[in-house]
Amino acid sequence: MSVELYGLEKCSTCDKARAWLDQHKVKYSFTDYREHPIAPASLKQWAKELTWEKLVNRASYTWRDLTDTQKSASTDADWLKLIKDYPALVKRPVVVKGDSVSAGFSEKKFKELFGG
Repeated sequence: MSVELYGLEKCSTCDKARAWLDQHKVKYSFTDYREHPIAPASLKQWAKELTWEKLVNRASYTWRDLTDTQKSASTDADWLKLIKDYPALVKRPVVVKGDSVSAGFSEKKFKELFGG
């Protein structure tokens, strides 16, 4: 089963996730979504599975710097525009494993996803 990891190259949480995967010998591909933006259809699919509220990191400095109008995004189009303008809003990392999607990293979450 293929594992795709999406995040930012210079993100400490993504570094931890990649180190965990390497240590547990899980093969994966990594995509920096600043360099290679995520297709809107993929974002919508992820949000369908997770919800936009769980896909977007509302604790980030990027989120805090948004206007109240931007923070009131309610449609797919609103969310997609925000992420296009501010890719760092996406919680990191996003893991796509087969048909499942998860966002964020913790040892516990990765043990549940990959065993070990």
